[in-house]
Amino acid sequence: MRRCVCKEPSRRSRILASVSALSVTLALCGCSQPLLVFRGEAEAPPRVAEEPVVTGSIEKRPASFGDDLAEEDWRRARAALSVALDPQGNGRPVKWDNPETGLHGSVNPTGLPYVAEDLICRNFLASVIGPDNSRFVRGTGCKPSGGQWTLRRVRTAKGTERS
Repeated sequence: MRRCVCKEPSRRSRILASVSALSVTLALCGCSQPLLVFRGEAEAPPRVAEEPVVTGSIEKRPASFGDDLAEEDWRRARAALSVALDPQGNGRPVKWDNPETGLHGSVNPTGLPYVAEDLICRNFLASVIGPDNSRFVRGTGCKPSGGQWTLRRVRTAKGTERS
């Protein structure tokens, strides 16, 4: 059998078909690839100091033996508290007074010192005696090693009214 030259594709048409297929393939592959874009580093926003979270402008008053104690009364009572709760102290009551306001009282440790949450703690019973009334305050004082005593728990039991 003889081949007919007219039925066979020419070399030129085969090259043209190959080039067309190759260009269509490259065009379609280019759609699936990201474009290469060379950008400089993004400009960083200017650094601003972070503002602290403020929940109130007035500090909470530290726990004390009562709201009726003036600043000087509480200073004197706190000094007595420090001496009375001292783990190396003798465990006896320590008195305090303020002649200017007429308030006085004492702090009596009611147990041995113990350690809780890396703090030295001790329970106490304090009395606050004023010209019009008196009361007892039971609580727990704690301090870090070498720090100041702070009141952890405070319960007030009303005393007797004076006439």
